[in-house]
Amino acid sequence: MDSTRVTEQPTSFERPQPGVDPADPRGALLRTPSPARVPGTGAALPVQGRCGDEPPAPGAAFPGSPGAASPDTVTPGGAGQDPAPGPGAEHAQPGSGHGAEPATHRPRPAPEGIPVQPAAGAGVPAQAPDGQERRTGQVTRPGQPTPMRRDGDRLRFVGAATRRIARGIDLDEIVMGLCRATVPTFSDAILVYLRDPLPVGDERPTGPLVLRLRRTDRIPAERDTEGGFAPVAPPEPSELDSVGEELCTVRPGSALAEVLRGVRPVFTDAPAARAALPELLGEDGASAVPDGQRAILAPLRGRRRVIGAALFLRRPERIPFEADDLLVAAQLATHSALGIDKAVLYGREAYIADELQRTMLPENLPRCTGVRLASRYLPAAETARVGGDWYDAIPLPGSRVALVVGDVMGHSMTSAAIMGQLRTTAQTLAGLDLPPQEVLHHLDEQAQRLGVDRMATCLYAVYDPVSHRITIANAGHPPPILLELGGRAEVLRVPAGAPIGVGGVDFEAVELDAPAGATLLLYTDGLVESRLRDVWTGIEQLREKLAATAQLTGPDHPPPLEALCDEVLDMLGPGDRDDDIALLAARFDGIAPSDVAYWFLEPEDAAPGRARRLARRALSRWGMEELSDSVELLVSEVVTNAVRYATRPVTLRLLRTDVLRCEVGDDVPQLPRIRQARATDEGGRGLYLVNRLARRWGATRLSTGKVVWFELNHG
Repeated sequence: MDSTRVTEQPTSFERPQPGVDPADPRGALLRTPSPARVPGTGAALPVQGRCGDEPPAPGAAFPGSPGAASPDTVTPGGAGQDPAPGPGAEHAQPGSGHGAEPATHRPRPAPEGIPVQPAAGAGVPAQAPDGQERRTGQVTRPGQPTPMRRDGDRLRFVGAATRRIARGIDLDEIVMGLCRATVPTFSDAILVYLRDPLPVGDERPTGPLVLRLRRTDRIPAERDTEGGFAPVAPPEPSELDSVGEELCTVRPGSALAEVLRGVRPVFTDAPAARAALPELLGEDGASAVPDGQRAILAPLRGRRRVIGAALFLRRPERIPFEADDLLVAAQLATHSALGIDKAVLYGREAYIADELQRTMLPENLPRCTGVRLASRYLPAAETARVGGDWYDAIPLPGSRVALVVGDVMGHSMTSAAIMGQLRTTAQTLAGLDLPPQEVLHHLDEQAQRLGVDRMATCLYAVYDPVSHRITIANAGHPPPILLELGGRAEVLRVPAGAPIGVGGVDFEAVELDAPAGATLLLYTDGLVESRLRDVWTGIEQLREKLAATAQLTGPDHPPPLEALCDEVLDMLGPGDRDDDIALLAARFDGIAPSDVAYWFLEPEDAAPGRARRLARRALSRWGMEELSDSVELLVSEVVTNAVRYATRPVTLRLLRTDVLRCEVGDDVPQLPRIRQARATDEGGRGLYLVNRLARRWGATRLSTGKVVWFELNHG
């Protein structure tokens, strides 16, 4: 009974089939005709297998061959079976030889990749006793590569190769997939050239067309067996090993430019291609290319322009390419070029995402007096590199520091953009020296202005190293954990509050002790919450992890900050990364009371002289007399500017840490600015002297006035 089989094939390999209507609307779905009958015999010719077809039933053979049997012939192995394959069965199918299974057994499907060049056995082209292949007349040796004879072979190879190319995500993976798929199955060597630089999307490349050799592969010592390839002996060295030029500039109107403009693969024995080879490979490389149809030059065309070229090479001892191999090269070049285009676009998007996230987060944490800082950020996944989590450390007047951590819902470009706006707002509000609860209140208003669905959580803390106190306000964020010097870890009881963006709610701040040697850990919920655990279970696990880490260094030595952050991230299991993670750790060193000198000065003409005497006395007590002249001069200038406009007492504070810091505060909000004094002016040079003599200096506006400060190095 006749049977019909339907096979889906790439349109590049469509061919007119006997018995098929050319107007068949199914396009590439081709019908295999029923087996033809040999006149006068009633025997049916076997149907040639294509991609996805089953091989003919065991025992089927060409009429007239030594192994052919008539329909009435019965053998012990079953009806119509031949005890041994005929030596001239050029198209004999695997399994048609001696010992084949009965016809009722369904044969195994063909593997993805076709076996490469079997040396002997079923399924190879017949050879004469002298090793000459009957169809082409080429002389082959056992183990030598043989050509793909059937369209089914090529279709299976193209299918396996394109799947391997499509597995790549970045540029190197796609180019490597092309090389590994074609060597040694299709060619003995391949050279892949790409534009340098590669254009991205719709951008128009500028400058001349330059091709750079991106990768070259040749037959390895041991064949790749991933696609069912059998290992063979390593090939002998040949001139192909020297083919290749690192850089090639394509001149307009040259032979190489014309070949690339043609887009279609060509044999290099064509005059145009032969003239293009020296430009691509150099004179020495072009002379090493085998003669005849043993090389194919295939332009790589993306969606809008040629982005490179691939050169497929076969060794002189191997059978040349056939005309149908140009279609194979065209398919490989098209799939590779489109994959490269997408990889370049993906790389640009990943670069933009990385740059956006990098600019949204602090590039370096500031060096603040009395506190050491460390941070970590992990994206939700490699394909989602941006998110709404952020952290920040902002120096404040009076040697204080604001510690901020927040989380905008989602991990997308939109979340990162909103996060950037909220972080900028928080920095601006911190510069005004507002209380933590007021900062959260203004952030809430800003989130409502950005949109109705702009929700975020945030924790804002201000640490004062002089008083050893910390003030914390929370807006729906996980509570911080304080690790004390003795190894005790405690989850701080901070009112949770409503998330930012809800609107119409008040935020509450609490003031807590921050002893010297303690470590405050601020984090986002991605660290403690996942599909495998709820947030409070994760917080408890984090607390236990911190306590266990502190036990390793003993009760008198806190764990190093960087190592502590790494240990915290190690608690994440393989399935715990559902969200991006921001982590900020602050080690409180504080400033000892003996290193602080603080005075109030009445706004009168005698204030600068008194300030000089007090500063000299403090420096003498600290053993820093070498700085007396510089400090007295700078203190006198800053205090003079303060008392000139102040109406309330002026504050003067000296802090001895790794530097000597002087702070002068008054109730005037206007910030001083350096100006160029004229030769006849009696004043206006005070800040100029501060700028020249001080290590650093600055002025910060407060809600009650301003603070002008400067720092000096000491031994």
